[in-house]
Amino acid sequence: MPDGAPVSGGGTPGSILLAGAGKMGGAMLKAWLDRGLGGSGLTVIEPQPSPEIAMLAQTGAFALNAPCAPPEVLVLAIKPQSLDEAGALAPLAAAGTLVISILAGKTLGDIAARFPQARAILRAMPNLPAAVGRGITGVAGNDAVTPAQRDRAEALLSAIGRVEWLPDERLIDAVTAVSGSGPAYVFYLAECLASAGAGLGLPPEVAARLARATIEGAGELLYRSPELTPADLRESVTSRGGTTAAALEVLMAADGLAPLVARAVAAAKRRADELAG
Repeated sequence: MPDGAPVSGGGTPGSILLAGAGKMGGAMLKAWLDRGLGGSGLTVIEPQPSPEIAMLAQTGAFALNAPCAPPEVLVLAIKPQSLDEAGALAPLAAAGTLVISILAGKTLGDIAARFPQARAILRAMPNLPAAVGRGITGVAGNDAVTPAQRDRAEALLSAIGRVEWLPDERLIDAVTAVSGSGPAYVFYLAECLASAGAGLGLPPEVAARLARATIEGAGELLYRSPELTPADLRESVTSRGGTTAAALEVLMAADGLAPLVARAVAAAKRRADELAG
């Protein structure tokens, strides 16, 4: 679905309750409002709303901390450690409510135990670029999720970027390790590139700008070239015997970047497993 396109058709969610409007919940809320999902059908529960969220509520874009009946969709965007204290939310998940959890480390079983009336439950793992509508979310659900509920979830989650449906909840931890934590890896690459440039004599502020713009531009090329693989793009800027080839010889060595990234992602996956219990 194109960025900014209105949500319409059979996948349009009905009543929505968003529990938690922090960094990720707030990003989802703003994306929904941009797509016309506000109004009387949208309620937000956030005990400590940011000034921006409070101001949006005053416009009537959604109801803030108002009593509501069980919604068609309940999105859990509270802090994972707050799940055990979320008993007041349990009556808001009726048998027909689709519960979508973005709580890291909390399994479908964890959610089902806290919301015993709910049948259909989805576990989703978005990432930070959701804040600019360029995120990607991995989603897995239980067997009770109907095709119509899947469509509703797609409509909500695609508002913040792409959606990848997973055949097994156990793959969520791998998604966490690759795309959930992945933006931090890219930011660190920008740091390292800037530091290397400064080490070659560039003024640090110039090196930082060069590194930042390079990461931004390369990411945009990836985004605008879906028909090309990353390897295709890499090869297109690599001349035999040139400077890029010299650098890639180091990065692509047996002890170079690939095994380092593999170890880093594996470490993130292990930690995700530990947090999930």
